[in-house]
Amino acid sequence: MGKDDGFLKYNRELPKARDPKQRINDSNEIYTEFPEEKTKIQAARCMDCGVPFCHNGCPLGNLIPDFNDAVYDGEWERAAQILYSTNNFPEFTGRICPAPCESSCVLSINKPAVAIEHIEKAIAEKSFELGLVKAQPPVRRTGKKVAVIGSGPAGLAAAAQLNQAGHLVDVYDKDDKAGGLLRYGIPDFKLEKWTIDRRLAVLEEEGVQFKLGVEVGKDISLRRLHRKYDAVLLAIGSTKPRVLNIPGNDLKGIHFAMDYLTLHNRRVAGEDIPAETDLYARDKHVLVIGGGDTGSDCVGTANRQFAKYVSQLQYRTMPSTVRTPDNPWPETPMTYTSSSSHEEGCERSWGWLTKEFVGDENGHVTGLKVVELEWKNGREYSEKPDSEKILPCDLGLIAIGYERPMHDAFKSSFDIETDQRGNFKLKEWQTNVPGIFSAGDSFRGQSLVVWAISDGREAARAIDIYLMGASDLPSKELSKLMLNS
Repeated sequence: MGKDDGFLKYNRELPKARDPKQRINDSNEIYTEFPEEKTKIQAARCMDCGVPFCHNGCPLGNLIPDFNDAVYDGEWERAAQILYSTNNFPEFTGRICPAPCESSCVLSINKPAVAIEHIEKAIAEKSFELGLVKAQPPVRRTGKKVAVIGSGPAGLAAAAQLNQAGHLVDVYDKDDKAGGLLRYGIPDFKLEKWTIDRRLAVLEEEGVQFKLGVEVGKDISLRRLHRKYDAVLLAIGSTKPRVLNIPGNDLKGIHFAMDYLTLHNRRVAGEDIPAETDLYARDKHVLVIGGGDTGSDCVGTANRQFAKYVSQLQYRTMPSTVRTPDNPWPETPMTYTSSSSHEEGCERSWGWLTKEFVGDENGHVTGLKVVELEWKNGREYSEKPDSEKILPCDLGLIAIGYERPMHDAFKSSFDIETDQRGNFKLKEWQTNVPGIFSAGDSFRGQSLVVWAISDGREAARAIDIYLMGASDLPSKELSKLMLNS
């Protein structure tokens, strides 16, 4: 333990964000530099609990008190060794993870939690700065070949682990650049894309091969890959958007959130966007339907496109600002939160039900008819009498989640079993088709990047065992057993 009274002596402090009026003029990361000494002080707030609930809160099982102690002592190489032992990509999770570990931090019972996410990012960046992140090709090759379909966080994590086990790994992706959700679904102001390119360069130097611009199921069949490789991992995410099934949803100007975000990310990357497919919010009334992270990202993007007005609509009532008795620590707090995008300008409306999109004579959306809801016990609702109204809307963005993976082309090659939600059904990370595995949102459903990385690592170990009969790759479950022994 670094400082035994650090949690009593120091307050939580994080990097300051740039002025909202200034940062909407670019797509760069919004936070300013944070002195190294201040990061050490934040690490000193860790109590080194007898039972570190942060381990269970973190899907990766990161050894959080251990790397906090190393950071406090200024031992960055030791901190990096500890962090990278459980997390392939802390430079990503340190920027975009909602930090369930902080919700489980014992200190958060009555004080602000330890700044775990910031400390993780600091370790990752210090590792690159000090040259600690170097390509480490495997000493030997097994001769086994694995195809990973999808280059998002699950696919990349699995590829990294399988390559280290000595297998030859090819990563397929339909896009012309790797990264999946990280590149095309998350705005640059949250995750600048040079961080992805930097990591991809390391993976390539270690021996991972990327087959980009190849859509499996269209350009090449899954059946052919199954014959060509010793194992196949489906890490295709959950990308079939949930439809807002109300009248008028086919009007011009209504789009799925991910389509909108992807176009803007391509624009920021310098790609040419054909005029007939472009979506731009300048001088428009933008209405975002859905209150999750994707909706928030749409708000921040619309602000950077200089929308006339941005509003966000949610059908649930506004959450409490404090934990309720039925949501105790260490559960993830179901409390009101406000993102950096909301700070830049957004009217948030709670407890409204969408009824119908309305449009003009040219078939373009002009508004959304809504009605206010009265909730009972948080489970049942009724429409409030005489509360119906029409909200102005020139650009409607649907951000209400995803139904399932886009696996129709894969199921035409094999009768791969899926569960009642349409996700791949697995046993020990393997589908009912021998040699075909899955990881991430395609089996879990829409979830967090940190869960995708965890799933990718665990699936890689399962594939290694399938190919070799045993595995030296780390396992989260084995780590827990060691911690409890």
